[in-house]
Order: sequence, then structure tokens, then C-alpha cells
Amino acid sequence: MTRRQKRFGAARAALTLLTALGALAGAALTGAAPAGAAQGTPIAPGVTYDEFDIPAAKGTTHAHVLTVDLRDPRVRLDLLHPGAVAARATVSRQATAQGAVAGVNGDFFNISETQHPGVQATGASVGPAVARGRALKAAVPDGQRFGPALPPGTSTEDVVGVGIDRRARMDALSLAGSIRTPEGSLPLRGLNQYALPVGSIGAFTTRWGEVSRVRATCGTDTDRAAPCSTDTYEVTVRDGRVVSAADTPGSGPIAEGTTVLVGREAGAQRLRKFSTGERVTVRHRLVAAKSRVPFRFALGGYPVLDDGQPLPGLDDRASAVRTAVGIADRGRRLLLLALDGAPEYRTGLTVAEVASVMRELGSVDAFSLDGGGSSTLVARSPGTSAVSVRNHPSDGVERPVPNGIGVFSTG
Repeated sequence: MTRRQKRFGAARAALTLLTALGALAGAALTGAAPAGAAQGTPIAPGVTYDEFDIPAAKGTTHAHVLTVDLRDPRVRLDLLHPGAVAARATVSRQATAQGAVAGVNGDFFNISETQHPGVQATGASVGPAVARGRALKAAVPDGQRFGPALPPGTSTEDVVGVGIDRRARMDALSLAGSIRTPEGSLPLRGLNQYALPVGSIGAFTTRWGEVSRVRATCGTDTDRAAPCSTDTYEVTVRDGRVVSAADTPGSGPIAEGTTVLVGREAGAQRLRKFSTGERVTVRHRLVAAKSRVPFRFALGGYPVLDDGQPLPGLDDRASAVRTAVGIADRGRRLLLLALDGAPEYRTGLTVAEVASVMRELGSVDAFSLDGGGSSTLVARSPGTSAVSVRNHPSDGVERPVPNGIGVFSTG
């Protein structure tokens, strides 16, 4: 029997019955991985890969799964990214550049700007991002999000990641920041984001990249397609002092030690009061809603399974190729799933089915990442030094994406 012919085994009958009833409840095998997933091919110490078919409401789909055992000290996870927030590269390229043995694509992102002619799409991700313990960016407003509708009760601040305690967890990361001047303190409402809240000020650092910052002043908190603001201002702060200002957000690389403040509406009006040479201190950090353990890495998406239960209101109609993360064994084991985009499997899963499948695989918590043409899983074959794409991306080729989850091993 070939690997592609593997099935869920005992779980298959339960899943088929549940899909026939119109939704996957996934109550039967909670905490037990299907036989196919348990017999994975070793990729590195603590990392295995497997693939198998899944019967779903709209036809059979095919899953590719990485299982990562964080109890093994030789394995770790971190953020894959192309070196800048406003940049994209394929998962295989990011994994190879950073020396990962495997990985999947990550967060949804600013993929196009058809509503704003002349404005450059940034390629930046929607939610917060943390790499090697350092905050790269914060979340855009909910209404500025790209991707399917968020489930009730979730937001763009939701993240999945691994803490410095080597335990995986879901949480929410909000921005806490300030701009201090001799005249007082102003709130900072953005960090390397492609969209700023209306009336706010956001900071852009060297981690943003070279892409134009104009997109940050387009749309509103509830309408991504709303026109760009006509009331904008930009101030450049270097080594703690204002060195320049402009009426329109600019582009180009931002040097180390330099912060560009972009304001819109009320935020722009406040920035116009700054003067060249004025001392300005910009501070920012990402604050977790629940855990006090700092994240080593984190990225955005949205939760679909929480404490063994699917979130209320998950979509059970629209099927698609998807990528998801499952957390098991109290955060000590991760499951990275990407569906196959080959024509015979492209019907995929609904979000509700994703939650159920991740529970069938043993996950207690699960998190949905970007899907469709972005869904990619790469892994190194034993004895080789480079990763290869294991699923078939539905675009026919790998899509450049802003980030992903990388699996690293010292074994």
C-alpha cells in the first residue's frame, strides 16, 4: 500500500458518518491520532511526516502532517520570514535560508490592492509576529483583514506560537506603546502594520523593509476598501530626535536606530506639532492576554478548537485547501497540517471540518492559518540538506508568503 493510499482507519468511519450528517463533530477519537499519522516518516529527531486521505463533506481531500515533539531538546520551532515584514518568499526558500528541516506557510496577508489604485500591496501579514523572541509587528484592525470572515469572538490579535518554556499555546497579542515628547505622551497604535486605526499614529522600523508606507493610511477600521486618508503626516526620528517630516508617507529602507512615525487624521494633526531636533522616545511591546510566559515565536491566524471544543459559529459550508496547527500533550506536541491542492483533492475542508480533523489527530487546541494557494508544507528527506514541497500547491507553483512556521533540529 502506498503512502498516498493511507486512510484514517478507525477514524474514517466516524468522520464519514459525521460528514453525512452535515458537519464534523469529532467527538469519537479525541486524544488519539489516526493510525496513518502515527506511522510517520522520521524527518529529524522529534519530527515525523505523514500523509493520508480524509473523507469530507464535498469529497476526499488529502492531508500532509508534520508532528513535532517539543519534549525532544534537539527540536525547536521559530518564525519563518523573508527578512522584512513587508516582503514575501516561498516557504521552501524561507526554510532553506534559515536552515529549517520542515515548515508550513503562516498568516493571511495584504495580497492585493484592487480597491486602491496606485497603492502598492505590501505583502505584510495581518496579525502579530514574533521571531526569536523579538516583536516584528502588531495586528491590523479587524476590518482591514485579508482572508475569510473571522469566527465570532476572535480577532486579528489572535496568535499561535511557542513560549520560552518550549510549550505551544494560543493567545492574543496586543500592542502597548507610547510616543514621549517634552510636551507629553501620545499613544502608539501601530507597529510595522499595513493598516493603522483611523486617527492614530503608527511606528515603522528597519524590520518593515522598503515598501511604501502609504497603504497604512488607507481604508478604515471597519472597511478595508474605504478610500485612503487625505490627512496624513510622517515624522522621522533618528537617535531619539526628529530629523525630518513629510505630508505623505514615504518608502525605502529604514536605517537601524531610526523610527518613522506615520499619522492619519487626528494622528497626523498631532505629528504636525513636532519640530526638527525635538527629542522623541518611541516605546512598544506586544502584551499577551493570558500567558505571562514570553513567546519565542508567534504568528497570526484564528483559533478553531479551544480546550477540545470547536469554537461556536465555525463555517461549515465553504470548503477550501487549508493549513492548520494543532496543539497536544499540554503544548509539548504540535501538528502542522497542510491540505493538498491537486485537482482531485482541491475541494478541501470547511473550517468546521478542520477543527474536527485536528481533534481527531489528538489536538486539544487548533489554529487556522492561510489557505488556498498559500497552503504549503515542506520537509527535508532523510540524508538530504534541502527541503522539498510535499503537498501540491493549488496555484500549481509555490506562492510567496510573508511568514510561516519553521521546524529546526540540531540532530
